[in-house]
Amino acid sequence: MQKNIVETARDAGTFTTLIAAIDRAGLESTLAGEGPFTVFAPSDEAFAQLPDGTVDSLLAEPAKLAQVLTYHVVPGRVTAADVVGLTTAPTVNGEELPVSVDGGIHVDAARVNSADIEASNGIIHVVDRVLLPAGI
Repeated sequence: MQKNIVETARDAGTFTTLIAAIDRAGLESTLAGEGPFTVFAPSDEAFAQLPDGTVDSLLAEPAKLAQVLTYHVVPGRVTAADVVGLTTAPTVNGEELPVSVDGGIHVDAARVNSADIEASNGIIHVVDRVLLPAGI
C-alpha cells in the first residue's frame, strides 16, 4: 500500500526539519489525511539556507509556523505537467503561490528540484528553498 505524504516525506530522510515543523504546527493529521494535497516540500538543505535562528523562531510560534507550512500546500493533486499551465496556485493558507516555468519549474522564489513524488493522498514536489508568505 502506498504511503501518505507525511510517511513518504519521513521515509525519504531528507525532510527531517519539515517533519519536525509539521509535527510542531499540528498539521500531521491533516497532511496524513484524505487529501488530495500537493506539497512543495523544502528539503533539510532548503531550511539550512534560512538566516540563523529563523527555524527556531518559527518552531517557537506554532501559529506562524502553520501559516508558513500551509503556504507550501495546494489543495488537490497538481503534477509537474499541470504546473506548467499555471501562473499561480491557491494555497491552503489562502494566498496565491506564484508559479513560473523558466528553465525549470519555480514556485515563488523556489526551484522545483524533484517533481511528482507520489503518495496515497497527493503528490510531493521538492523545492530548494523555504517559501515565506507575505508578512512573515
